[in-house]
Amino acid sequence: MPKWKIDYYDVPSGKKPVEEFIQNLSEKPRSRVYNTLELLAELGVNLGLPHAKKVTGTPLWELRILGENSLRFFYVAKIGQVFLLLHGFSKKKQKTPRKEIKIALERLKEYRKRP
Repeated sequence: MPKWKIDYYDVPSGKKPVEEFIQNLSEKPRSRVYNTLELLAELGVNLGLPHAKKVTGTPLWELRILGENSLRFFYVAKIGQVFLLLHGFSKKKQKTPRKEIKIALERLKEYRKRP
């Protein structure tokens, strides 16, 4: 089974906020992120809990990086076996903050408007 490709959302200026978020992490959590992204690329849509979870009522999926720093990434699947990482953040409470979901949804909306 071929691997899925992982794309990072980029703003019109070319910056990639999700990639920058990952690069700014300390070594141990950054390594966990890359290991989980590799798992996502290998298993694709078959990756389930505890690593991936559908965000109810949205087209988003949540990639869950467990450990002392609970990191989360919102992503969607695109045609051609590609995942688009839209937003990453450090989760501090049990419930995912609505503002984090909103950021990912706004980025997805902007992305879909591109020619």
